[in-house]
Amino acid sequence: MTGDGAVGDALDRLAGVSVEEQNWVLSKLTMPQKRELTERWWRHGHKGQVAPKGDWRIWLILAGRGFGKTRAGAEWLSQAARDMPDGRFALIGHTADDVRRVMIEGAAGLLAVMRDDERIVWRRERGEIEFSSGARAFVYSAEAPESLRGPEHHLAWCDELAKWRAGRAKEVWDNLQMGLRLGEHPRVLVTTTPKPGTLLRAIEREAEGSGSVMRGKTRDNPHLPQSFVGAMLGEYGGTRLGRQELDGELIDDVEGALWSRGRLEACRVKRRRARVVRVVVGVDPPAGSEGDACGIVAVALGADDIGYVVEDASVSGASPEGWAAAVAGCVARHKADRVVAEKNQGGDMVKSVLLAADTRLPLKLVHASRGKVTRAEPVATLYERGRMRHVGAFPALEDELCGLLAGGAYEGPGRSPDRADALVWAATELMLGRRAIAGVRGL
Repeated sequence: MTGDGAVGDALDRLAGVSVEEQNWVLSKLTMPQKRELTERWWRHGHKGQVAPKGDWRIWLILAGRGFGKTRAGAEWLSQAARDMPDGRFALIGHTADDVRRVMIEGAAGLLAVMRDDERIVWRRERGEIEFSSGARAFVYSAEAPESLRGPEHHLAWCDELAKWRAGRAKEVWDNLQMGLRLGEHPRVLVTTTPKPGTLLRAIEREAEGSGSVMRGKTRDNPHLPQSFVGAMLGEYGGTRLGRQELDGELIDDVEGALWSRGRLEACRVKRRRARVVRVVVGVDPPAGSEGDACGIVAVALGADDIGYVVEDASVSGASPEGWAAAVAGCVARHKADRVVAEKNQGGDMVKSVLLAADTRLPLKLVHASRGKVTRAEPVATLYERGRMRHVGAFPALEDELCGLLAGGAYEGPGRSPDRADALVWAATELMLGRRAIAGVRGL
């Protein structure tokens, strides 16, 4: 057995055989082949770091911090240099210093992934790398769009595109594309933690067309310390920052929405800051007998006259008995004084189903004479005035709130903002209607 192909054959033979047979196969490998088996990238990289198959022009890795984006880029370009001795590659970062520190000299950069039998010449003062094969890569800064006007390349690696300055990013990208014309299949890899922006959205759409978008989360990398992952999720999980920087989600604000992401982040707290006076659970029953979502949200009124969203207990795809049980469970957990449920969908059926789950439910049925967005507008004003808080993160609920547009439209996830409507019912009862204090509770 010789070469990398022999190692691949050996791995195929190792699958599903006994330890004795595995040892026999390994004993037949030469030392270079054993080094290949233990040190090479294809053995250790996770699936999110492997280039897609097929005819793609843009490969976009849109993932959280620590996912392994830089390592994927360095390994991809290193392999391209082995395969293309005449290759000319562009390395583009926010600044030339970013390219040097991260893409080239970093812990997962090009120099770090160099093989033992390779020699890379890094001409730092010239911003140029020469690979063992003869291929060359050149450093470019997104702060200098004109530097890409003229040079031609086979491939390009763009890192942290979301950091590129908004006023220059499009010009940098356009100049790169016009020079990406060498060889049969010019290609570009974009590795970035997401941040809303017109250019990134456009690149995402184009890459999706060829099936070459890789999305990933920080916790997808099996090589990260679990203590780090746990700490990050505990601190930022579900927040906008966490969803963006850890989960790799590209989250935009919708123009004209009643709630903005910034507003929701500003009202987030880790715990209630006052003793609870009253708790209301809002319910938006599903339209059908089963399959649709049932919005269930608990809101507590504090002695400081602040409304605290304490749980989103909404369920999807449950039977009437299932969602009624979820309501009863939420009421019990928070010792709610009132359940406010919309009766438009089902009328007396809503009442009978809920009371069948718990005959003691303090139920109040309400009729929706106005649309969901119209009902939501006064509650959105409470947020603007600083009278609402979210105790923790409620990603699905917050996505719906940010999809409610002034004027009556909804552009959020799903067919209907069921969770948001449940919150509106509860907050309206607590904060905008006649409030009877049912007693003063401890924290």
